[in-house]
Amino acid sequence: MKATVTLEISQAFHLARQLDKSGLAEDAERMYRLILAETPEDLDALHFLGLLCHQQGRLAEAEALIRSIIELHPDHADALNNLGNILQGQNLDLEAEACYRKAIASCPEHASAHSNLAVALAATERVEEAESAYRRACELAPESVEFHCNFGNFLLRTLKLDQAVVAYQQALAINPRYHDAWNGLSQTLIRAGRKDLAGVVFKDWLRLCPGDQAVQYMVDACGGGGTPCRAPDAYVQGLFDHAAAGFDRHLEKLGYRAPGLLCEALSSLLPAPAGDLEILDAGCGTGLCGPLLRPYANSLTGVDLSSGMLSRAETRDTYDTLVAAELTDYLERHPESYHAIVSSDTLCYFGDLLPVLTASFASLKPGGYLAFTLEAAPEEAPAFRLNSNGRYVHGHTGVRGALASAGLEVVYYASDTLRNEGRSPVTGHLFVARKTHE
Repeated sequence: MKATVTLEISQAFHLARQLDKSGLAEDAERMYRLILAETPEDLDALHFLGLLCHQQGRLAEAEALIRSIIELHPDHADALNNLGNILQGQNLDLEAEACYRKAIASCPEHASAHSNLAVALAATERVEEAESAYRRACELAPESVEFHCNFGNFLLRTLKLDQAVVAYQQALAINPRYHDAWNGLSQTLIRAGRKDLAGVVFKDWLRLCPGDQAVQYMVDACGGGGTPCRAPDAYVQGLFDHAAAGFDRHLEKLGYRAPGLLCEALSSLLPAPAGDLEILDAGCGTGLCGPLLRPYANSLTGVDLSSGMLSRAETRDTYDTLVAAELTDYLERHPESYHAIVSSDTLCYFGDLLPVLTASFASLKPGGYLAFTLEAAPEEAPAFRLNSNGRYVHGHTGVRGALASAGLEVVYYASDTLRNEGRSPVTGHLFVARKTHE
């Protein structure tokens, strides 16, 4: 005989929240929907189901659920704030701003709405208004490490470096183990030309997190240790998972040109696009190269260490396969698989290029092409140098030597501006090399 258990709505909601907090999203969603089947106007179930959908990138569902709350209660400040977040995620900055302003009108001390309004204002270049909103959020929630850190990030972007240092220090006073504040403080000092002080910050951070490979890497980048041969996986994953949500918009502001330049160079060597090639986007990120490569590809694979980046690439609906993997290892496991491998601004996290170039040679079909960009070092510099920003720069001669050692023949080379950084152009190498023999 099968037993039946009946829960009160309050009990069901409590269970749903526990499932949600435990990461059991499917079970939590099922419970939220059962509650809504019984009580369609349950505001809490609508709210948390909307948040769950938002976290999973199901923006249309999230928007519909949150709007249903606002239809029932037009002045519901939390719902208005969350709707703004959903719209912000779709780059609808003005619509998001309107939601945040309505939330603040309904609840003037809604600190999150002030903080989110600041983000929307900054996105539309209203810097003074954004700064005022950030300050108000920090005043309303002085113990919020996140608000102080976000304010620091804004001040860093707007080059108010002294004020950014203060904001990050306030964040660390609240939570000395807050990763983003340590990172922001060190990057601010690097931007201010104080690599020495940034190195001290990284060493202080490392004392709190002994053995952290990512922090040790930045100690090394600031001259506090040796020069590793490449960035550790933990550093790359953390960096790009954190940056994924706003990555494309950030690159747009930097005038990022690498994918277009690289794919144009490769296309000049490939036959007319016929959708018949096996192509790998090595370090695909959010998939900016994907639409440019798709016309040539029978199968287009993207590989990246960052799951956050891969989730963004998936929304482009361009790739046949997306894989989370370390690049050299992936290439070694896929011998003679690709007609072309494209790597836009990925190899700048490799110092010694020979291992990854040798693996690329092995992964290419005979006659296949490897196309990649690197940041350029002065020719009098060593073959590679790790900069304080965590990226390697390479000399032209050293790259050619590594390609030759890997068995790859250079068939195209150009030097061009890849992007702007700190209002200065970043010059890079564009190489296309061919596998001409075994």
